[in-house]
Amino acid sequence: MAEPEVAHSATVRITHWLTTLAFAGLFVSGVAILLAHPRLYWGETGAVGTPSLLDLPLPFVFGHSGWGRYLHFLTAWLLVGTGVAYVAFGLVTRHFREDLSPARADRARSAMPGRYNALQRLAYLVVVFVLCPVAIWTGLAMSPAITSVAPPIVSVLGGQQSARTLHFFAAALLGTFVLVHVAMVWRAGFAVRVGAMITGRRSGQETPA
Repeated sequence: MAEPEVAHSATVRITHWLTTLAFAGLFVSGVAILLAHPRLYWGETGAVGTPSLLDLPLPFVFGHSGWGRYLHFLTAWLLVGTGVAYVAFGLVTRHFREDLSPARADRARSAMPGRYNALQRLAYLVVVFVLCPVAIWTGLAMSPAITSVAPPIVSVLGGQQSARTLHFFAAALLGTFVLVHVAMVWRAGFAVRVGAMITGRRSGQETPA
């Protein structure tokens, strides 16, 4: 009987589940913060009674969102720490080049069916190297403590409300990626894929992604 193939290293599995935990916390706290003022602006200031860039189809839930901001802050730093560790691991071990390079997708799928295709690999790289950095940058740009020390972080974006708007769209794209990712995992064989991300080994049948 053949041994189950090694699917994911321990570092990839640990960072994957820490990122999942961080995303869950950021989603819950982000919605709570957004419901306190579901309008987006451009520039430095924005408040009720001033022209908005976009009114989101959400109800105003007036009140303090202190718990949401506190949870958002904690889980954001969890995501940053996990992301730094994952990127360092990916660069040192050539994980990005070997496992996520779109140019190697066809060869990898031919040798091992079920591997990610070129579009999926490109999506992962965009998330890691574009969307997450943008979300982190714009999040920092909304912090008065950070911007008082490094004003260009927010001034280059056009102001704190501009940073908030860009942060929202980056988060929306990340949320869309998560939904598509879960759908594709389900299509490819949910139990097998999730089992591989828990144990590190792939066994059983799965549909090519």
